[in-house]
Amino acid sequence: MSAALSQEVLDQLFLEARTHNLWLDKEVSDDLLNQVWDLARWGPTSMNCCPARITFIKSPKAKEKLKDCLSEGNIAKTMAAPVTAIIATDMRFFTNMPRLFPSFPGAADMFEQNPELSEETAIRNCDLQGAYLIMACRTLGLDCGPMSGFDSEKLNSIFFKDSSFKSNFLCNIGYGDKAGLYDRGPRPAFDEVCMIE
Repeated sequence: MSAALSQEVLDQLFLEARTHNLWLDKEVSDDLLNQVWDLARWGPTSMNCCPARITFIKSPKAKEKLKDCLSEGNIAKTMAAPVTAIIATDMRFFTNMPRLFPSFPGAADMFEQNPELSEETAIRNCDLQGAYLIMACRTLGLDCGPMSGFDSEKLNSIFFKDSSFKSNFLCNIGYGDKAGLYDRGPRPAFDEVCMIE
């Protein structure tokens, strides 16, 4: 890991990658979604806690259930996307800690006995894993449209009833239609938001 990636890769992952709102009518296969996860799962999380749970919405029936949870401005683009990923957080992620982090045998008990630490850890690391998922999609030639704009309580009651999962954010996935892109917004420069001490 001592060599920088090529300019082409940097462009695909960051510099030319965009948030898409229109989608080409092109299928995203289940096999490709498996490949996405096989990349994303290797991103680091604290104590290898891995709290993210991904539900890939593809079928018309599942899309209709999701539609009822969306803000009006997100309905058309989400219904047109080949896939919408619900990135959720397993609030009881720690039950998997004996397998995922065996070097600390007391990890599960530590989190279960400290709900504040458990919730903070779950949310922070699910955010990370959601970002890894986006980068994995881009690596494999897919475009993304991450978004909020949904009724999380309603979504949780429909998709995650009687579970410990809570929705974090949604991400449309597919092959973006550049005709739907907005002008790219500016980003803060290094000196505006970074410091070196």
